[in-house]
Amino acid sequence: MDLKKFIRDIPDFPKEGIIFKDITPLLKDAEAFNEAIDRIIEQYRDTEFDYIVGIEARGFLIGAPMAIKMGKGFIPIRKPGKLPAEIISKDYDLEYGSNKIEIHRDAISPGDKVLIIDDLLATGGTIAAAVELVEELGGQVTGIGFLYELSELNGRELLEGHNVFSLMKE
Repeated sequence: MDLKKFIRDIPDFPKEGIIFKDITPLLKDAEAFNEAIDRIIEQYRDTEFDYIVGIEARGFLIGAPMAIKMGKGFIPIRKPGKLPAEIISKDYDLEYGSNKIEIHRDAISPGDKVLIIDDLLATGGTIAAAVELVEELGGQVTGIGFLYELSELNGRELLEGHNVFSLMKE
């Protein structure tokens, strides 16, 4: 199945000059969505890890079904002000601005092995901040997976030394 046909481009969103990769057509098609999740799972079937960490919001849509299918716990990394317990946070730069992400301080214990999942690798700022959060808590990142990668933005460069997989690339 050609999963790229389920990703549509939305020009000038969220601001002029950005081409947004909309995954909602893939999510809407049960067969395509299931196929995408299964293909990413296959890449990590032999990877040792304890938890899947998903980044708000679209990383939840990929990471949570993977966690269920793989029998692993799911840990959310969220935007500011969404987590109720004590948190740690990281600021990062985006292709079109800056932001912050947070994780519960007790979400990961020293030595926990995690797989970080998000929908899209662009400039790499968000995922690099997520890696820093996991490592600050003593966790070990054993893999980083994406549904889609915009190769021309060189986000992979911020992830050197990590096992990175993207299901689809352009």
